[in-house]
Amino acid sequence: MHPIEIYKFGGASVKDATAIRNAAQILKSTSQRPLVVVISAMGKTTNALEELIRAHYNDPTLISGLVSKLKAYHEEVAFELLADEATGLMADLHDLWVELNWILEEEPHPNYNYHYDQIIVFGELASTKIVSAYLAKEGITHQWLDARGIIKTDGEFREARILWDLTQSAVDTIVRPSLDQSGMAVTQGFIGSTVYNESTTLGREGSDYTAAVLAYALDAESVTIWKDVPGIMTGDPKRFDKVARLEEISYQEAIEMTYYGAKVIHPKTIKPLQNKNIPMYVRPFDNPSLHGTKISAAESDFLPPIVVVESDQVLLEIATRDFSFVAEEHLSEIFTRVAALRIKVNSMRNTALSFMLCVRNEKDKLEKLKQELTARYHISIREGLELITVRHANQKFLDQLEKGKDIILEERFGDTDQFIVKSEK
Repeated sequence: MHPIEIYKFGGASVKDATAIRNAAQILKSTSQRPLVVVISAMGKTTNALEELIRAHYNDPTLISGLVSKLKAYHEEVAFELLADEATGLMADLHDLWVELNWILEEEPHPNYNYHYDQIIVFGELASTKIVSAYLAKEGITHQWLDARGIIKTDGEFREARILWDLTQSAVDTIVRPSLDQSGMAVTQGFIGSTVYNESTTLGREGSDYTAAVLAYALDAESVTIWKDVPGIMTGDPKRFDKVARLEEISYQEAIEMTYYGAKVIHPKTIKPLQNKNIPMYVRPFDNPSLHGTKISAAESDFLPPIVVVESDQVLLEIATRDFSFVAEEHLSEIFTRVAALRIKVNSMRNTALSFMLCVRNEKDKLEKLKQELTARYHISIREGLELITVRHANQKFLDQLEKGKDIILEERFGDTDQFIVKSEK
């Protein structure tokens, strides 16, 4: 078999009929085979499904309208792409909506995260059914594969961990024969399943990670992430006026950026690629002739300042109720609770009488943490914050960036500066 490549198309690149035609043109214009194509849910479908899940728990009267809106969105795109040839696709979509309604007719599962994963997968399943049908119409030979039969995980719903041996076996028995037969396989990002065939997800925006897992298991030559940006930028172009595209960065730099919150790549994506020295390319789907950014083993020398902003942050200040020092046994207890709730700590600071954590504002998790710790600790929560991380900055750049901001906490380690500020919104 020739070297395998992985293409991943995110939600923006398949958000409507025009975007799907563009994705199909990219696939048609490349002679690369074998090729695995990983596709996300269309547009803001995951957000819509999250709204549907909340309605199932809190206000079931909203369910019918939300499902109808979801169906209309997908079916409108399907008809625009296939017109009179949409019969088979509409039958596939109908089957998905029936299955979704079966779940919604039952009482919500007591485990919210489990219930979330059983419903949220319909976004990826629907999008790949539509894309696959259009590729077939355009004469692009491929096979549609259900990622839940390939990406095998543990039962940590919403943040499932890969079971690598089982996934490797599934890739060898399902994906490789599909590529041998058709040259191209189309599957879903973000989703997987347990050994009991319960649907799981890999964490929000996890389709990049799916692409990396498949690349690792297939010993792929490269991974290409098609995005709505020219490549990896030195800052968010929607927020900063003067940003530049990074031509090439190292795995290490990419890991640092994603760890601190850069949204262009899922945080778990890089490590599987680094382990097998598989390069990744981040390229613009609206101008596929551009090179984009390459992530590889090459050292990243003389990089410009790179700014990453994490919005919707909260600062937890945890202090003992008896005013004793926050000692090792306290930190152990706090972190045990934080780890059990899968709360990602973005920044922290320890003082004699308190311990501060900057985390994302996930209200359900924070409420549980507060309930579990409140007997022994006084906890204050400050909302409406942003965490700004700057790498490779000189003091002049930092002074300019911090100007006019209400800085609550600032940390510096090596060539990385972090400061927590009041949100400007």
